[in-house]
Amino acid sequence: MALTAYNHVPIPSFMYGTAWKKEATTRLVQSAVAAGFTAIDTANQLIHYQEALVGEALQALTKQGIARDRLFLQTKFTPTNGQDHRTPYDASADLTTQVKQSFASSLAHLHTEYVDSYVLHGPYQRRGLGDADREVWAAMEGLYQSGKAKMIGISNVTAEQLTQLCERAKVKPMVVQNRCYAALGWDKEVREICRAHGIIYQGFSLLTANGAVLADPEVRAIAARLRAGIAQVIFRFAMQIGMLPLTGTTNPQHMKEDLQAERFDLPPEDIRRIETIAL
Repeated sequence: MALTAYNHVPIPSFMYGTAWKKEATTRLVQSAVAAGFTAIDTANQLIHYQEALVGEALQALTKQGIARDRLFLQTKFTPTNGQDHRTPYDASADLTTQVKQSFASSLAHLHTEYVDSYVLHGPYQRRGLGDADREVWAAMEGLYQSGKAKMIGISNVTAEQLTQLCERAKVKPMVVQNRCYAALGWDKEVREICRAHGIIYQGFSLLTANGAVLADPEVRAIAARLRAGIAQVIFRFAMQIGMLPLTGTTNPQHMKEDLQAERFDLPPEDIRRIETIAL
């Protein structure tokens, strides 16, 4: 199953995230693809990601007959405020140059001539969008128009910031990736903006940010009734409300189980209960 953004580019309905995998990244990406994942998320940010090791996994997969065009690759431009001293660009250069250098570095790491999705890792300020955000977004629009990035998007964004970006950008984002809290209605406000603009909403930390929901007796009862795992119920709920979930599990069995979340449907009353459970 695939989702489609307003620019008609399809994206798989479940994504494997590679943050915090360190030296295990190569092995885990290969395991995820073996389990059935066809979309991989990374970033050119050495604090939390090993993008070059994702590239190593892709090279190994190519040798096993899994061609580049069978996989959806998403990576990110991370501003200096999200990097340590190991920036993948000249931190003293202008922002347009930083984006171009980071993107070129990502293509080299991933052994590819294009990425399927290129994401701004986060705005430069907590409220609103400033000149820095506009300059970086314009550089990303250039990458999209060149065809080297098939989609562009933004992560860690507020509803106010996303609204501003959609109003002012030449090219609106096609994806938004946010940490998703049940206590905030599963990021309802941002999701509604995405729905209105044909943007694909990607939710991460669905399990780790919502421990109380996973432990909730009602959620456990739903899982028992459907003979499904609790993680499967949360991921299926996410899909049914129009979200593309990310998982970062390191367990090959959980990778397979997570993908099987698409094999059942939650009835409307279960969706409503999970949607409001933490409000």
